[in-house]
Amino acid sequence: MSLSSVRAFFAEHAPDISVIELEQSTATVAQAAAGHGVAPQQIAKTLAVRVNDEVILIVARGDARLDNKKFKALFSAKPRMLALDEVEAETGHPVGGVCPFGLNKPHRIYCDVSLKSFDEVVPAAGAVHAAVRISPERMATLTGAEWADVCGS
Repeated sequence: MSLSSVRAFFAEHAPDISVIELEQSTATVAQAAAGHGVAPQQIAKTLAVRVNDEVILIVARGDARLDNKKFKALFSAKPRMLALDEVEAETGHPVGGVCPFGLNKPHRIYCDVSLKSFDEVVPAAGAVHAAVRISPERMATLTGAEWADVCGS
């Protein structure tokens, strides 16, 4: 279901982008980087975070970590990562395949400015073996994401 919702998203909004499926798992940043032949930083990981009573998604480069000070300055709250069992219920995507495309419910999406270092990034595509290649700017535009500075390396 999740992979199909991502395929449907791209068919409607960006038919020129193809979902890439690999034989091996790309559920971790290291696996995804190896599978797609890119540096770990170029993997665009999506974090599902609770801010007070709202779930938001933050897309960041693969080697980035949330910076609690930056996050709190922007959202006036501490980030709380969703429990593994909550992630799929909130996004429609399994852990390791979470992405900002084809979500089962609307969520505010933020792209960390760290992604702007790359012409192309590789986010997951709704399954632990699927991804897309896309420019950070186009990803933000297609998903309605806001740019934010909430990560450090």
